[in-house]
Amino acid sequence: MLDPLAPVNTPQRSAVPQTAADQTEAGDFQTFLTMLTAQMQNQNPLEPIEASDFAAQLATFSGVEQQVQTNELLGRLATQMGLADLAAWVGRDVLSPAPVQYNGAPLQLIPPEVSQANRAELVVTDSNGREIGRYDVDPRSTEILFEVPPEAGAFGTGEFYSFTMLSYRDDEQIAENPVLGYANVREARSDGGHTLLVLDGGQIVDSEDVIGLRDPAPTPA
Repeated sequence: MLDPLAPVNTPQRSAVPQTAADQTEAGDFQTFLTMLTAQMQNQNPLEPIEASDFAAQLATFSGVEQQVQTNELLGRLATQMGLADLAAWVGRDVLSPAPVQYNGAPLQLIPPEVSQANRAELVVTDSNGREIGRYDVDPRSTEILFEVPPEAGAFGTGEFYSFTMLSYRDDEQIAENPVLGYANVREARSDGGHTLLVLDGGQIVDSEDVIGLRDPAPTPA
């Protein structure tokens, strides 16, 4: 038979990461336990708690504890699902405005579409923001395979370059837009509700800035 004056032992649980909602539930659980213990310790021995009331309080106690455990389980499941979403980015090639690494081979670039333009220039800048070249390109191109001209000695293998397209209508500049390039994702992070992608060269881009996604080209045997 339960002794109504005996102290109640608190079940021990392993520590797990908690959300604000979990912490609120855990706080309610501890508050209820403290109040129940104080009630039992300070009851009138001549008029102890009725068995039915004690059973109801124990049922409430069990229900609160179960709610806390359920919230903890849901939190762990949400974390695992979030990690699976992050893992889906790793190893893929993403199309973004991030600087592109030049490795000696032609670079595949995706220019903007400017319907009114009849002339365009591709402007190349280095990692310091210094312009190192301008090249005429077809304003109607949907893809630019950029090959570094032999006389362009400013390009260094392994360096990163940004590309911008200036669009003109006759002699009037009508637009200036970033040109997109592909880079492989080395790591994905969750930060403040955003998914941040760490690219091969160490650049970090927000997944919201990614325009396209593809599997990487197979490595030649």
